[in-house]
Amino acid sequence: MRKISLTSWIFIALVVGVLVGIFFPNFAKNLTPVSNIFLRLIKSIVGPLLFGTIVYGIAGAGELKTMGRIAVKSLVYFEVVTTLALVIGLVVVNVTSPGSGLTFAGGGAAAGPAAPNAVSLGQIIEHAVPSNIFESLAQNDVLQMVVFFFLFGAACSAIGEKSRPVVNFAGAVAEVMFRYTKYVMYVAPFGVAAAIAVTIGSKGAGVLFGLGKLIAASYLALGIFVVLVLVPTLVLAKVPIARFWHAVRQPFLIAFSTASSEAALPLALENMERLGVPKHIVGFVLPTGYSFNLTGTTLYLSLASVFIAQAAGVHMTLGAQITMMLTLMLTSKGAAGVPRAALVLLAGTVATFQLPPEGITLILGVDALMDMGRTSVNVLGNCVATAAVGRWEHVPLSSTGGEVEVEIQGV
Repeated sequence: MRKISLTSWIFIALVVGVLVGIFFPNFAKNLTPVSNIFLRLIKSIVGPLLFGTIVYGIAGAGELKTMGRIAVKSLVYFEVVTTLALVIGLVVVNVTSPGSGLTFAGGGAAAGPAAPNAVSLGQIIEHAVPSNIFESLAQNDVLQMVVFFFLFGAACSAIGEKSRPVVNFAGAVAEVMFRYTKYVMYVAPFGVAAAIAVTIGSKGAGVLFGLGKLIAASYLALGIFVVLVLVPTLVLAKVPIARFWHAVRQPFLIAFSTASSEAALPLALENMERLGVPKHIVGFVLPTGYSFNLTGTTLYLSLASVFIAQAAGVHMTLGAQITMMLTLMLTSKGAAGVPRAALVLLAGTVATFQLPPEGITLILGVDALMDMGRTSVNVLGNCVATAAVGRWEHVPLSSTGGEVEVEIQGV
């Protein structure tokens, strides 16, 4: 008997899922319930785990001044890297011109998602504050949960010893949910294989070639962002890269294969703690990044918007592209919790800059494949932010290290 790690099983599941999707597409389409069951199990973890990690972490952090400093560092970092992501997306799409030579296939505006109203900063701030925490839990609204649990933890810290039973309960909930996560990870390979099989089986292998230039440009831009922004951030923050990758590879693969940031959140939270980042930093930075540090999504939005203009033969001046980038810096912050958020925000951008709405229809066929890439980079970027902020708070990242490595018996 030999032991195979969960990471290896996920790689195997990815390959099996792709093969099933290509050679047995009709069967692959019927695997949607398997994928959905895994995602439902993951979503059941998010609320209780955030309660445990944030409340216990904040209450144990000591001074609220410390948390204020962490919040400022996090938000400044988020704004810088998302701006860099937008710039990289614009540069790559202008250099590669993936939309040149394409024509719209006669789709209509109705085929794409409805364009949302413009999102103001005030609306984003208002939405961040929950009116009913149980409603936020039911909807898995991560930003609202972070705000409530942050204030709840701060109140526990201010009360002191009287809140000890509540704080201890939060710590116990976190430990239980980490063990619960480990159990759920045993079915991860099945969920991963089903998710990728459904994507390939539904869209067909042909989508890999029909708009291959757009897909290639998207992944090229994401790769450049990782190499030029995320890796240097780790180096400058003096984060041990090998140990960091060891901690993030499973959340990264799960995010890629399921195209769901939520699916990767529980494992990312646990592995960042095992890397040595304190609970109060992990509990604040990582979930907050799910609303303010969607680097993969913001990069995609700038790239896709200009791609639509290229495909329509519309010349966007440098000034127009800079204006669009500044607009996306704001609207992308409202993406959290919106199903297929990138497409919805892209529809809004297309409407705002009077680009042909048929472009959304053109992208729809391959969006699922690009979604996998941008979602995994979102998760990777938030893990980088968590580790970097930890180092900037002079945390040595030497507590336990490693990742939650589930081992499954195999012959």
